[in-house]
Amino acid sequence: MSSSQRWTLLAVCLGTFMLLLDITIVNVALPDIQRDLGSDFTDLQWVIDAYALTLAAMLLTGGSVADLVGRRRVFAAGVALFTLASVLCGLATSPLFLNLARGVQGVGGALMFATALALLAQAFHGRERGAAFGVWGATTGAAVAIGPLVGGALTEGLGWEWIFFVNVPVGLFTLAVAALRLEESRDPAGTRIDWPGVVTFTGALFLLVLALIEGNEAGWGSARILALLGGSAILLLAFGARELTAEHPMLDLRLFRNRAFTGASTTAFVLSAAMFSMFLYIVLYLQNVLGYSPLEAGLRFLPLSLLSFLVAPIAGRLTARLPLRAFMGTGLVLVAVGLLLMHGLEPGSDWTALLAGFLVAGAGIGMVNPPLASAAVGVVAPERSGAASGINSTFRQVGIATGIAGLGAVFQGRVETKLNDALASVGGVAPGRARELAASVASGGQGGGEGTGAASQAIARATREAFVDGLNELFLIGAVVALIGAVLAFALVRTSDFVTPPGEARA
Repeated sequence: MSSSQRWTLLAVCLGTFMLLLDITIVNVALPDIQRDLGSDFTDLQWVIDAYALTLAAMLLTGGSVADLVGRRRVFAAGVALFTLASVLCGLATSPLFLNLARGVQGVGGALMFATALALLAQAFHGRERGAAFGVWGATTGAAVAIGPLVGGALTEGLGWEWIFFVNVPVGLFTLAVAALRLEESRDPAGTRIDWPGVVTFTGALFLLVLALIEGNEAGWGSARILALLGGSAILLLAFGARELTAEHPMLDLRLFRNRAFTGASTTAFVLSAAMFSMFLYIVLYLQNVLGYSPLEAGLRFLPLSLLSFLVAPIAGRLTARLPLRAFMGTGLVLVAVGLLLMHGLEPGSDWTALLAGFLVAGAGIGMVNPPLASAAVGVVAPERSGAASGINSTFRQVGIATGIAGLGAVFQGRVETKLNDALASVGGVAPGRARELAASVASGGQGGGEGTGAASQAIARATREAFVDGLNELFLIGAVVALIGAVLAFALVRTSDFVTPPGEARA
């Protein structure tokens, strides 16, 4: 590996680590943020989704801009914007300010993420590319997995603001490396930005996530929610029509004629929606049901993180010898099995009930990421690698954004139903109180505290049981989604669809 390759790999992995870490690092700090800023449940969801949403919405644009003006230049701009937004997040004094800053942070992250695979594909070839993608794959899995640990340590030791301030020195170093050491590359055929595509895609995704977040509160049959869902569908259709007729589309829908490209995109979405979105609710279980501190909760994620680290580089090397679909499909099967092993929690269960599932799912994550990265750029011509990596990364973040919102809607609805049933036999509880308790429990509240003696204990017991029941349902949903993704990966990802030489594509 040459000096230029080492610096490229270091810069890309540092940038990727920062932007993915900020998807989950806030999870364990949410109770502290809620107390300091006076946030409600919707605010807490937007702390995560404002970032994931803008990250997803701007990835396609980031890939197109990078192909046009230069991938190193766009990557460096993303690092600078991400670092500045991190400072603003740490200085936030209200939920609105924090969520707006998180949105800006997501834009910076999108510029970095959209160019990551393209920079690696430009610098590495053949078997070296497989090794580089293996390191990058381990970085992506570890960043999301150890977010709770890093967030817990910073929250307990320095305060929740430091989960954002910690990005500043890393960002400045990465910016220096990008400016001084990375080589520039671009698509010679790059053209102007597809702004109508940007607006329609961003609007469709925003309205969908907003509907999912507010559906329980407003009512799924309410005019507001139906209007949001209808508006999202209309904008999505407009986006599709625009991309089919545009001379230079932001998302070239013709790429999806390639079955392997469709399979890689589906796998990216499923891995995020089924597994990474689940971390928020697992963290809430560890902290608010089992009573662990932020750091203690983060430490419980180490088994998953370590398995992802160990498996990813091995998978990256073996992709030069075995079909990519074998790793992607099997990895998603392992994720599904891991989620099923976590299912079946009881109100009296300890965290060790999750351990077997953590180990199996961690191995699955490590097995999927390197071949997924290879497939994302291996089925298009090298000059289209920026756009291809942007599309694949978009599907990852759309999975996070819609997964958190969708699972949150299912979770809160399930908790409310269970509480309604349980509290019907408890005296002194006001009608409709279950909805308030459900929102409180989902966002970090403990429940209980009403009435005295037996009534208070019954409410506390009911909230705990409702939380566990809701979490078990999420595990089942995630497992089903992962299994569907595994079937699609096995069926769609074919070596014959790769346009680069076979050995290099597999690497």
